[in-house]
Amino acid sequence: YMKSPAGSMLLARREEGITHIQFEEGKYVVKPKPNWRREDAPLLESIDQLRAYFDGQQFRFDLPLAPIGTPFQQRVWEALRRIPCGETRTYGEIAQAINFPTGSRAVGAANGRNPIAIVIPCHRVIGANGKLTGYAGGLRVKKALLEHENRMASKEGAQLALAEGW
Repeated sequence: YMKSPAGSMLLARREEGITHIQFEEGKYVVKPKPNWRREDAPLLESIDQLRAYFDGQQFRFDLPLAPIGTPFQQRVWEALRRIPCGETRTYGEIAQAINFPTGSRAVGAANGRNPIAIVIPCHRVIGANGKLTGYAGGLRVKKALLEHENRMASKEGAQLALAEGW
């Protein structure tokens, strides 16, 4: 576990890469399995990059990832990784990006099952009306992450557009 401004986060990996970065509180909480062992050293780079993200020093991650999911989920998660910091996409836009134009609900389901929060930025997906929708870490955390990224991206000249009243 690591402490972050967004709450305590569970990090896990296997030899191929990171399998979990999830909030300790929220929807779809993963608890360590009996066969998991605590080894901090393989996760130190992940922790360093996440701390740099929260400190506003970095918003691109260079970590080996090994999320466990269906082939469809993998396609969605790869599309999420292409959303730049300071930008958002709708579920429909992600569905279009993966050539499944009628699949916005399926994209939403895959988005909700993302096991690697922040690094696979599912928080950057919003409703078609521009409003925030569900987030496993809670809408308060989603809003805070987007505001944090907006501040970082605005340093680079980008702006995040969100609808009023969310």
